[in-house]
Amino acid sequence: MLRLQGGQVESLWDEVLPERLRELPADLAQIDSLLRDESLLLPIEAHWDREAEARGRSAKGHGRPTIPMQTYVRLMVVKHRYGWGYETLMREVSDSFHLRRFCLIAIDEEAPDESTVRKLTRRLGPETVAELSRLVIAKAERETRFRARAVRIDSTVVEADVCYPTDAGLAGDGVRTLARAGRRLAAKLAGMQARVRDRSRAVAKRTRAIGRTLKRRTGEAKAEVLALTGETGKLLARSAREARALVGEARQKARTLQRSRSANTRGRAARILVSAERLETMVERSEKVVEQIGKRLAGEPITDRLVSIFDPDARPIRKGKLGRPTEFGYVEQLAEVTPNTKPGARGFVLPPASAPGNPGENELLPQTVSELQRLGLSPREVALDGGFQTNASAEALAPLAPERTFIAGRASPGSRRTQRRLARYRVGVEGRISHLKRRHGLRRSRLKGGEGARTWTGWAVLTYNVETYAAYA
Repeated sequence: MLRLQGGQVESLWDEVLPERLRELPADLAQIDSLLRDESLLLPIEAHWDREAEARGRSAKGHGRPTIPMQTYVRLMVVKHRYGWGYETLMREVSDSFHLRRFCLIAIDEEAPDESTVRKLTRRLGPETVAELSRLVIAKAERETRFRARAVRIDSTVVEADVCYPTDAGLAGDGVRTLARAGRRLAAKLAGMQARVRDRSRAVAKRTRAIGRTLKRRTGEAKAEVLALTGETGKLLARSAREARALVGEARQKARTLQRSRSANTRGRAARILVSAERLETMVERSEKVVEQIGKRLAGEPITDRLVSIFDPDARPIRKGKLGRPTEFGYVEQLAEVTPNTKPGARGFVLPPASAPGNPGENELLPQTVSELQRLGLSPREVALDGGFQTNASAEALAPLAPERTFIAGRASPGSRRTQRRLARYRVGVEGRISHLKRRHGLRRSRLKGGEGARTWTGWAVLTYNVETYAAYA
């Protein structure tokens, strides 16, 4: 059951507290005044309605009640404002009078469990968070002195929560995951012969041998490393074949159980099918790793490389950075609309544009332009990074009809003074991206998958926009 509002926060215990503990700090008080607007919860209510349409039944008015959505949104803002994890967030909120009052949790009330907040974040997804950001920007235009007169656009890499990938390391993850998922599925299949052997020790032995061989740094060592990597691929292929056989037996068993008249037996069949589907997903990813190892041994190019068994949407991205030549994650294009182009100008960041793989700047620009049109924003000046192409950018920006478009490192119309002003203005987006990474957790997404990364980025952007609104208000 959906709960948008909570109960009364004040109690008799508040009368005992000193006045300074009952009042919020100035920064939190300004954010609190924004988040008290009940219209900001409409996207969450709409998400529940969409779920009801998809499932054919509504969980909005019945079932176990959720935590108040007002409290949830405030918890997520606090989380990305201070860079805490879910467990740290709940511990700090529980121990702080100010944070309890800001999150609308009474003194004598137990704080929500961290798993509740984590599951709600996954459930709401990126589009709901993006809609919250749009409402904050629209509210700022409507109720404050903010007017969008310029926009600066650049892309950045949001790292996936993965270790540096190697073929042998991926093979080790694959055999370990297949063995664990196979054991769980076999436990639900009484009397079945098929099983997935745990080959993690054998793969670990070859991984350690690779480390010892690499120390020699000779041509022979490279050949030995390739041979050892091929052996890890063969071990993973055996585990994948065994897992395929187990999945087949599990589905056959489930079909037999589904014909039963007992509801408990049919429920057991459904659980078997869920476990079988989960194991098959890991088998498909493992087979892709085996294919990658085979291509590497054959000297063939690898397209659309898998860099993690657990985060299949993450991709290797090369941006030409000296310190990090290759990053693993997702490309997000950020656009900041500001009221002017003065040094230190602060504006609102639009919901980021993203696409699978390693898209170029101009591939994401039409999404950013659509976002500006959706919000009804028509900035007069546009500042772009040097990675944008002149003709493609002009074509994509045509619906906005800007008076001036500046692309770093390319000839643009206007006086030298205007060029210098826009060049300084464009550089500010680098600082804004750095600010989002350092302060609001944009450096690395802790949620798996492309949808998880967009959700994580959305909450970081929303937290920044809420702070910006408080500054304008």
